[in-house]
Amino acid sequence: NSFNRCYANMKLVIISHTEHYQSKSGDIVGWGPTVSELNHLASHFNEIYHVAILHNSVPPPSSLPYVHDNITFVPLPPSGGTSFLSKLKTIARAPKTIAVVRNTLKKVDVFQLRTPTGMGVYLVPYLTWFSKKKGWYKYAGNWNQEHPPLGYRLQRHFLKKQSRKVTINGSWEDQPAHCYTFENPCLTISERSEGISVIKQKQYDGPFSFCFVGRLDNAKGVQRIIDAFSKFENKSMVATLHFIGNGDQMVDYKKQCAEYQIPAIFHGFLPREKVFNVYRDCQFLMLPSTASEGFPKVIAEGMNFGCIPIVSNVSSIGQYIDKSNGDVVTPTTAEELRNILVEIEQTNKLELLKKAAQGYATASKFTFEHYNSRILNEIIAT
Repeated sequence: NSFNRCYANMKLVIISHTEHYQSKSGDIVGWGPTVSELNHLASHFNEIYHVAILHNSVPPPSSLPYVHDNITFVPLPPSGGTSFLSKLKTIARAPKTIAVVRNTLKKVDVFQLRTPTGMGVYLVPYLTWFSKKKGWYKYAGNWNQEHPPLGYRLQRHFLKKQSRKVTINGSWEDQPAHCYTFENPCLTISERSEGISVIKQKQYDGPFSFCFVGRLDNAKGVQRIIDAFSKFENKSMVATLHFIGNGDQMVDYKKQCAEYQIPAIFHGFLPREKVFNVYRDCQFLMLPSTASEGFPKVIAEGMNFGCIPIVSNVSSIGQYIDKSNGDVVTPTTAEELRNILVEIEQTNKLELLKKAAQGYATASKFTFEHYNSRILNEIIAT
């Protein structure tokens, strides 16, 4: 493999806000999507250090272990949050965080800082002014957000004025030359090949199963989904509505679904493989979100297994989803969502299968292999 020959002796540090925990068996586990990304990068580097947050609590089911010996976890104390006090704590912990970052940088050839995050407010300027190491920044939020929180706005401003490369979601007018449009990886080659057989066996003639994966709250669109199904007359078209994730309003959402007789299952958090089982069973993935998204990985994962996305046009989502491979809820209202359900009811199964096949093709950009190749050839090599 040409990557391995180039970078076999290179050492990388990733600095992030990824939440880590100690499992019962004493292993360090971290938030699944980021840990998967590192597990897939590991074979291309001599060593990877991950400087990230360690919490003293029970790991959620979405946590995964590192599977390669050449990944070293470097813990930071928890910081961040929305309250004034938590922001003060973030600033108070800055000297300790900078010291850990500085010491780890001495051991490596290249760094990646994942933003936006509370500590990014001081780490972006620190790395810009005080480190000569080769490195790049990943901005995982909505690059085009009109009114971001102050911390995000500061980080984005610094990143726009960078000499180092920045990877972002979506492609935008006035995008600086050092900012590269990048897809977030979430699929393996074997999951890609399995997706084909799943779609071939799927029935697109109803009744249909729908799923939502993410934080259960109004901004993510859960209330809009419940309102749309409550006003949708053809109840026989709906087999199951799956909600995967958790949130403060879960009890209320459950109550509403029972009242409206919506056949909903609330799974709570699930490990990746069980989420994929839900995708395998569903014909549609719903994310009518008004929250600030980058490009949610769940859309690409769902499309890989034949879930037609019903999504909002937030950030770069509309650059990947259109009438050919899904439905964009515009405006993002329960009424518009209900209209889409009525449309689905009137669409023949061959049309729906065509949309699912187009979605599967779109998901090809979201493989770990594609991502690694671009990181190594376009970001690090040049």
